[in-house]
Amino acid sequence: MDRHVVLLRGINVGGRNKVPMARLKMLLEELGLEDVTTYLQSGNAIVRSALAPATIARRIEERLSAAFTLDSETIKVLVLNRGQFRAVLNHRPKGFGDAPDTYHSDAIFLMGIGMAEALSAFSPKEGVDTIWSGDGVIYSQRLSALRTKTRLNRMMASPLYLSMTIRSWGTVLKLLGLVEGD
Repeated sequence: MDRHVVLLRGINVGGRNKVPMARLKMLLEELGLEDVTTYLQSGNAIVRSALAPATIARRIEERLSAAFTLDSETIKVLVLNRGQFRAVLNHRPKGFGDAPDTYHSDAIFLMGIGMAEALSAFSPKEGVDTIWSGDGVIYSQRLSALRTKTRLNRMMASPLYLSMTIRSWGTVLKLLGLVEGD
């Protein structure tokens, strides 16, 4: 059995799609997932299972819509096994996330969308925003001193954003520690 990171897109945002983490944990356990731990209210969990990540994601999506009143268009689930999640850290651009006092860094996970299509939603502002493509993830960094000038919000207004979920680099590091058992 492998440990997996579960990323839920679109829950507990702006008072919509409310999913209490205690209830989410129960739902994941009811699906037969083991050693369930949730992190923050934004839809992060660590689970243990012998099932493939895509199977876990599909089962969670099916149960979520039955268990909660949700806007199904905005809700998606991405599950990555320990190795896949570690690769997000191992393949990050050189220096990415290393200067949190200077840059705000995010990992933007793609959910059923190709990299070329996803990148078309971005229009980085020179001197403020920088993006790099990875394997199923876009690394996004904003100069903190100029964060009010970022164009990241333009991507978030795009219909393509419905196929992405964002996690701060600090959250990625915390989830990596949890999935690796730290």
